[in-house]
Amino acid sequence: MSKLASQDRFIDLSDYGRSFGKMLANQLKNTRYTPIHVTLLFGVSGLTAVYCILQNHYYLAAFFIVLKSGIDAADGELARLKNTPSYTGRYLDSVFDIFLNFFFLSAVCYVSESSFLATIGAFFCIQLQGTLYNYYYVILRNKSIGGDTTSKVFEYKSPKALGTESQKSVDILFNIYTIVYGGFDKIIHALDSDAYKVKTFPNWFMTLVSLYGLGFQLLLLALMLIAKKENLVMPFFISYSVLIVLLIVIRKTLFKVKT
Repeated sequence: MSKLASQDRFIDLSDYGRSFGKMLANQLKNTRYTPIHVTLLFGVSGLTAVYCILQNHYYLAAFFIVLKSGIDAADGELARLKNTPSYTGRYLDSVFDIFLNFFFLSAVCYVSESSFLATIGAFFCIQLQGTLYNYYYVILRNKSIGGDTTSKVFEYKSPKALGTESQKSVDILFNIYTIVYGGFDKIIHALDSDAYKVKTFPNWFMTLVSLYGLGFQLLLLALMLIAKKENLVMPFFISYSVLIVLLIVIRKTLFKVKT
């Protein structure tokens, strides 16, 4: 089951790990392993990449960064195969992502000539870029007929637990999620507050937006490590934020809200 109806599916440049994720999920669908186990596994892959960066093993770091993206695609696929969607998995996945992003950049800061201030700036920019992608993508998913609605455009309150998941776990992870992502969500919403009123986004626009998807960001990081351009990581991701303005201008100019 896809997150989007067939007419809304687009080429997602950040979703290159989907085929691997589906393969892994299919291998696990008749086992006792759950989507949460898979989420924990991509966390291990991410931390392994951090260790490899610190040890200057950049090829291995790049491998585990890309592997992390593939495993990241598997938890959602497994949840759909087993028909066990959960807010616990949804929030845990996102919380792991933001902490791993910080660890990746911190490790690069350690092995490069980048300052801690530039690292914080790059981290802020990466998260803001990813938030714009998620904002438009979740809007599309919520409007797509038969699309996935586990993720909400506006995360105001802790949702009701699904299936066998604990409401306490959902509440705790929701609170952590809102703390680490809330500020970025507010900034993007302030920059394009009417986006959710648009009927839909064309496929080409979403493909362009996917340049900010986490998978694509991590692919760029992996390529820079392979090329031994660790000193360019922070300035690149800071300057990469210029696309935020361009994408919002395109959205407001071409896909206006009808009143």
